[in-house]
Amino acid sequence: MLERMNKSKELGVSKETRMPSGRRLSRSTILKVVATSLFAFALHSVGASAQGDAPTDPQIAGIVLAADQIDIDYAKLAMSKAKDQRVKDFAQQMITDHSSVSKAVSELAAKLNVSPEESETSNSLKAQAQEATQKLQGLEGAEFERAYIDNEVAYHQAVIDATKTVLIPSAQNVDLKSALQGATPLFEGHLQHAQRVQSAIEGRGANTASGKSNY
Repeated sequence: MLERMNKSKELGVSKETRMPSGRRLSRSTILKVVATSLFAFALHSVGASAQGDAPTDPQIAGIVLAADQIDIDYAKLAMSKAKDQRVKDFAQQMITDHSSVSKAVSELAAKLNVSPEESETSNSLKAQAQEATQKLQGLEGAEFERAYIDNEVAYHQAVIDATKTVLIPSAQNVDLKSALQGATPLFEGHLQHAQRVQSAIEGRGANTASGKSNY
């Protein structure tokens, strides 16, 4: 997990960005700031499972709903601040898909008479995501777009890891376990999409540096 975390932090760190104040901030620093909560989520969940304190089914439902809403909120922010159409298209997909997952989880919970419960994990995830959102709100233009997409790559990798290693193994209800297994390919598709946009943005930056622009 630590090796994966280090690799994720290294994504696209060849450039430096400048904050509105004029202070230069490396890409790796931006990624670290906006992705800290996501890695904390994955590591906390794995650690809890290792200690035998696995989340209950109601807590799993609460974690999934929190994770979906966080990414929807990130995407709404991107829709209001991004200019690159590829970033906006990705953000719109996140709103559509995560809204569908959230709806499906809520309906399944109602069917099973399971009320989603908050937990230390879901509360920590929401609190730290709020901090990450504030950081993103302080960025503009290409800086915001790069930070948002870098965050999405890290976010989906963390969610996939936590789903596979903690949530699915911990789920006791067969229908809930099946729903989580069914959602995993969707999250993996989101990760691949985010990585494609990330590569395109990196290429845009290289072209801009050489005097060309993809806008």
